[in-house]
Amino acid sequence: MMVFLEGVLAAKEPTHVVVNVQGVGYQAEIPLSSYDRLPSVGEPVHLLTELVVREDAHLLFGFMTEDERQVFRMLTEISGIGPKMGLAVLSGISVRDLKAAVAGGDVKRLSGISRVGKKTAERIVLEMRGKLSKADLLEGVVTEPGGPLEANLRDVLLALISLGYKQAEAQRMVKAIAGDITPDMPLEEVLRKVLSGKR
Repeated sequence: MMVFLEGVLAAKEPTHVVVNVQGVGYQAEIPLSSYDRLPSVGEPVHLLTELVVREDAHLLFGFMTEDERQVFRMLTEISGIGPKMGLAVLSGISVRDLKAAVAGGDVKRLSGISRVGKKTAERIVLEMRGKLSKADLLEGVVTEPGGPLEANLRDVLLALISLGYKQAEAQRMVKAIAGDITPDMPLEEVLRKVLSGKR
C-alpha cells in the first residue's frame, strides 16, 4: 500500500500535483487545503497519499497533513460519498471547521459546500459524529487556533460533556464565559463559573 511520496515537487495546480520520485513522476489529486501548504515547484515535498483502486482505474490522492487524510477516509466511508466528493468537501471547508460543523450539527454550513446537498450534509453529521473522538469534535468550537485559551476551554468542554451535558449546550455555556477567563485560571475555577452562570 502506498502511504506517502517523497521527492521533488515537479508541478502543482489547485486540483493536483506531480511529485518526481527518483525520476518517476507521480500525479496525485489534492484538496485546496493541501495546495495552500505546498512548497514551491522544484523544492522537496513529503506528500501523504491514499490509493483508491477501482476496476477501471487506480486513483492517487495526496494530502499535506494526517488530519486531512483521516477525514478524507472517514468521508469516503459514508454511503454516497466517493473520493471526488471527499476532495470537494475538504476543498470547501477546513478540517477544523468541518469538525466544528459535525460537532454542532451544522447541516446548513455543510450543505453550502459545492456538490454537497442537504441529505449528504445530514449523512456527514450523523456518521462522522460516531467516528470522531470527543477531542476531534471539540476542535474549532472555541477561540482561534492556537489561542491562549483554546486548551483550557477545550478541557472545560470535555468536563461538561463527561458530566452529561449535550455537546451544543456545553459549547453555548463555555462561549458565554469565554471572554471572562484568563489563560492561567485553574480549570476548576473556570468550570465553577460555567456551572454557576457567572460572568
